[in-house]
Amino acid sequence: MSGERPRVLVRERIAEPGVELLRQDFDVDVDFDSELVERIGGYDALIVRSATRVTAELIERGQRLKVIGRAGVGVDNVDVAAATKRGILVVNAPQSTVVSAAEHTIGLLLGLARRIPQAHCALKEGRWERSRFGGVELAEKTLGLVGVGRIGQQVARRARGLSMRVLAYDPFVAPERLRELGVEPAETLDQVLAESDFLSLHSTLTSETRGLIGREELARAKDGIAIVNVARGELIDEEALVEALGSGKVAAAALDVFSREPYTGPLLELENVVVTPHLGASTREAQDRAGVIVAEQVAAALQGRVATNAVNVPAIAPEDADFLGPFLPLASLLGELVFELAGGSVTRLDFLHAGELAERDTRLLTVAALNGAFRGRVEEHVNLVNAPLVARERGIEVREESRRASRDFTNLIRITAFAGDREIVVAGTTIGADNRPRLVHAVGYEIEVDLEPLMVFIVNSDRPGRIGRVGTLLGDGGVNIATMTVSRNRPGGNALMVLTVDTPLPAETAEMLRAEPGFLDVRLISLED
Repeated sequence: MSGERPRVLVRERIAEPGVELLRQDFDVDVDFDSELVERIGGYDALIVRSATRVTAELIERGQRLKVIGRAGVGVDNVDVAAATKRGILVVNAPQSTVVSAAEHTIGLLLGLARRIPQAHCALKEGRWERSRFGGVELAEKTLGLVGVGRIGQQVARRARGLSMRVLAYDPFVAPERLRELGVEPAETLDQVLAESDFLSLHSTLTSETRGLIGREELARAKDGIAIVNVARGELIDEEALVEALGSGKVAAAALDVFSREPYTGPLLELENVVVTPHLGASTREAQDRAGVIVAEQVAAALQGRVATNAVNVPAIAPEDADFLGPFLPLASLLGELVFELAGGSVTRLDFLHAGELAERDTRLLTVAALNGAFRGRVEEHVNLVNAPLVARERGIEVREESRRASRDFTNLIRITAFAGDREIVVAGTTIGADNRPRLVHAVGYEIEVDLEPLMVFIVNSDRPGRIGRVGTLLGDGGVNIATMTVSRNRPGGNALMVLTVDTPLPAETAEMLRAEPGFLDVRLISLED
C-alpha cells in the first residue's frame, strides 16, 4: 500500500537505542531465528552483524530491499556485487570500532614488549619466574604502521604518547597528512620493515594486500622485529610467520585475527606468540556504537538522505555530505537534461565542479548525475548505487575534474556529453534559500532559468517575430507558458529560447513548432522531480 511504512528486519542483536531510533519512522521486526530466505521478501531493509550470510540468492529474494546494514566494520558476509547490481545500498559502521581496535592494538603491543600474557600464565601455574620474562621498553623504539586509516591514526597518536617513533607506509595517504599526525612517512613497505622494532598492520584486505607480509617481506625485515595484527588475518602468510618465529627472525607476534577462524593452527603452540580470539571490536561501547550508527545509516537511506557510510557508493565525510546535499537534485536534473539534449548514443560524460564545490569530495554529485541520466533509459532500476556500473556496462566513459574558480557563480556543475561528433554542454547552480536548481548554460548559450519538469528548448534564427510565433502556437494548442528566457551569442545569428510550461505539448503543436520556418532545433524536455 502507498501509505505503508517501510519495514526493517533486524536479524542480529544491536543496541536497543538503535532499534528505538528505527521504530520512530519504520515498522521494525527483531527476529534472530526464523528462516530468513522465506521472510526477506517482505522487508525494505535488513540489518545484520557478522554471523548472517547475505548471499546473492538471498538478495534476489529480497524484491523490496533498498538497503542492507552491517553493524560493524567489514562487509565480508554481504555479497556487495549482487546488491549493487540490484541497486541496493550497503552501509556499515566503520567508525564504531576505531577506538576499541586501536586500544586493543596498544594492549597487544604492551603485552609483547613486557611478555605479560606469558608471565601471567606461569604465575597462575605456580611458577615465579622473574628472570625468564624480562621485557623491553616501548619508549624510543620504532613502531612501523602499514595502513594509516582511522584505526592506524589512533594507534599512531597513542604510540607517540608512549614516546615511540612512528614510521608509516600508506600509498593512499599524502605524506603531508602523515606529518600532521606526527608520523614519519615511509616511501616503501621495505623501508618500514627494515627500520621497525614493532610492526602493526592496519591495511584493508584486497587482492593486492592478501599475503602482504610473506617470506620475502619477512626476510627483508629488521632482525628481531615483533608483529601485531588486529586488522585482517589474510594480510600475513601464517606459514611463513611460523617459520620466522621459529628462526628468531621475528622475535614475537601478537595476533587477534587469522586467515581462518576459529583458528587452531601451529601459532597457538609457540611461546613467543600472544593470541586473542578476534576481540578488536569486542567492547561494550563499540558494539553499542555500531548498532546506533548502522541504524542511523539505514534510516538515512530509507528516507532518501545521504548515507555517509555507504559501501557501494562513494563514501564521503559528514561535513561534505551536509554541503553537497542541496546540489544532488541539481546534478541529477543536469544529467537527465544533457541526455535528453544529446538524444542518445552518448559515449563519454565529462563532469566539472567549480567554486566551493571543488574543495569537496564531489564523487557523489557525479553519481547523482549518472542516476538522472539513466533514469527511464535502461531496463534495470537505476539509482545512486548502481549508476556507475550501468555506465561501464554501456561503454560510457566518465571523467571528472574540479576547478577552484567559477567566473560568475559561487558554485557550478558542468556536464559535457559526447555523442558521435557532437558535444552537448549544460551547466547549473542553485539559487535562493531553498537551493532551487538553476540552468545557466545550455547548447552553447548562457541562459538563466529554473530547471522545471516540463521545458521546451528552441534554437532559432534571431529575427523579429520568433517569440510571438511561439506564443501563438502554444496558445492555440492550449499550453500555458510559465516562463520564457531568451539568449543569443551575437545579433543576427541564432538564439536560444527556453520555456517552462504547465502541461505537455500536444503532438500536433510539437510538429507545428518543428515545421516553423526559422526554428532550427526544437526539443521537448520532461524532467523528473
